[in-house]
Amino acid sequence: MIARGVLLIMLFMSLGTWFIMITKFIEQARLFGAAKEATKNFWTKSSIQEGAAALSATSPFRYIADTGIVAAEHHEGTMQESIDLNSWTSMSIQRSVNNIQNSLQKGLAFLGTVGSTSPFIGLFGTVWGIYHALTAIGIAGQASIDKVAGPVGESLIMTAIGLATAVPAVLGYNLLVRRNKGAMDSVRDFAADLQSILIGGVRHGSAVEPIAVRPDNSPTTSTVSNRVG
Repeated sequence: MIARGVLLIMLFMSLGTWFIMITKFIEQARLFGAAKEATKNFWTKSSIQEGAAALSATSPFRYIADTGIVAAEHHEGTMQESIDLNSWTSMSIQRSVNNIQNSLQKGLAFLGTVGSTSPFIGLFGTVWGIYHALTAIGIAGQASIDKVAGPVGESLIMTAIGLATAVPAVLGYNLLVRRNKGAMDSVRDFAADLQSILIGGVRHGSAVEPIAVRPDNSPTTSTVSNRVG
């Protein structure tokens, strides 16, 4: 009964590991694609609103851009007005960046837990199985190799299953963490450039002419233009 329970636990861990790995790799691939889309479509527009509209509705970069626009336009209210526009916009954009980072990190703790504990769970199953195998042999009074090899061999399989569960989890965790770092670098660079434009009308680190932040007279544009100017 204990051995079956251990086997079910490791089966759950293995299925959870592969599910998280596959979904996270897909999520990362979409974010890298969104980064390329933002580089291609956002910065070539004449205003932030047009740039945001050029991005797909599910793009994390669209989410950051919309957050920055809303923060710049709605810097009002008693408590909000006590914070300068630069700090208010910066905090709003940073919250959106943190939300994206938290989304990317979901599930990684599970992979780390599986990678560190499944070998010991498998070892526990092995020890438990060997103990009961030897107990049964002692009761039967027969200690021939054919009586020992079967039960002990089945118990040792638990250790192998534990290792087979842990190795993909560890490799997947390390790879996802490294890819997350690259993805978040793109997100933070975009957020820094966006904040620079919202506050100063020029892209961070740019030596070219300032980007036209508000080219038309729409209500949204004029409101933010007054705050930026």
